[in-house]
Amino acid sequence: MEKLTVWNPEDNKFWEEKGKRIANKNLKISVFALILAFCIWQLWSVTATRLNDVGFNFTNSELFTLAALPGLTGATLRLVYTFLPGLLGGKKTTILTTVVLLIPAIGIGFAVQNPETSFFTMALLAALCGLGGGNLASSTATINPFFPKQSKGTANGINVGIGNLGVSVVQFVTPIVIGLGFIGAITGGAQILPDGSEVYIQNAAFIWVVPIIVATILTIFFMDELPNTKQSVKSQLSVLKLKHFWIMAWLYIMCFGSFIGFAAAFPLLIRAEFPEINAVAFAFLGPLIGASLRPAGGWLSDKVNSGARVTFWTIIVMMLGTGGAIFFLNIQNFIGFLISFLLLFAGTGIANGSTFRMVPYIVEEKQAAPVMGLIAALAAYGAFFIPKIFGWSIESTGNANVALIIFICYYLVSLAVCWYWYTRKGCGQHC
Repeated sequence: MEKLTVWNPEDNKFWEEKGKRIANKNLKISVFALILAFCIWQLWSVTATRLNDVGFNFTNSELFTLAALPGLTGATLRLVYTFLPGLLGGKKTTILTTVVLLIPAIGIGFAVQNPETSFFTMALLAALCGLGGGNLASSTATINPFFPKQSKGTANGINVGIGNLGVSVVQFVTPIVIGLGFIGAITGGAQILPDGSEVYIQNAAFIWVVPIIVATILTIFFMDELPNTKQSVKSQLSVLKLKHFWIMAWLYIMCFGSFIGFAAAFPLLIRAEFPEINAVAFAFLGPLIGASLRPAGGWLSDKVNSGARVTFWTIIVMMLGTGGAIFFLNIQNFIGFLISFLLLFAGTGIANGSTFRMVPYIVEEKQAAPVMGLIAALAAYGAFFIPKIFGWSIESTGNANVALIIFICYYLVSLAVCWYWYTRKGCGQHC
């Protein structure tokens, strides 16, 4: 593979003759690796719902904690992963951050087979799933420099949007693979459910081992290292002095924090509020819709030439979805509750794409990668706080109403923030 010594995607001739092909190849590898990272990050969101069925004895609060811990560690690791492409290079970073996914995949596969496994051990393994959560920050910083400014919204939307599909993939695949005895016989044998049927929960983790190895090999042999993209930690941290870094962090917490937090909590939330419903049969739909629409958010923003306007109107959609969820929860109408939450997930996906498109138009080119990495890190804490808030609300009041009211208030403030700094006449920013 030819080593790249010059990279200038803003040169139309270079881009059309050479750059586009190389950029798209690296984008495809990044997307594959990022899907697997999200699968590992959100593995507990569905696995936790089945633990008590096979002999574990965890409380609702403990189960929500297991679902939340990957969010805490994943968000914290993003603060580290953001800087790795600038220090090591994007290719080396992708290799490192992909191969370490084997640690939680293998560890969880063994731990869930023994109901005597302590909560502490389970919590440690849940925390290690955060190794997958850190990848979005490094992946974004790696892929962003490959593309010219006019294509960044679409490219980032595809990379992160399809990568986000890992949340839906793991929630869709898990109920299927845990029933596959021909795999379970190889991976450790069956667990017995209360109705006497057999299940193989370890498959939910072990199934990702081979794809992780394949992604690592593809990265080693086919991904490119861009020249002149390395930056010191000090130069990258300088973005913390920018006012618009903190404003965009608030907005990205609003959308991506909601997406990943709701994805982590949704299966347990359905099970807690509608115990008669098979949560895993519906939970994957929210992340599927949210992740699928993220590229559309970037593409739409490129088309209307304003990520800010798309973000503003999408926040209104998110408020409507949250209000609908509160209404249908109070009348115990599951179909209405599900549709409202799917609308909310759709809004998070579109806003994820539109807010990321805003960044390169607000800050200088060299600052865009660390800004996007760091706001992605801060937003990922939603995967910890949202499940914890839901767990607290249900434990304290008996339902999720208080949690949903807190979220709708956050969206209202976010709407005002987006309008004042980026969409009102005379705001001074075209993004």
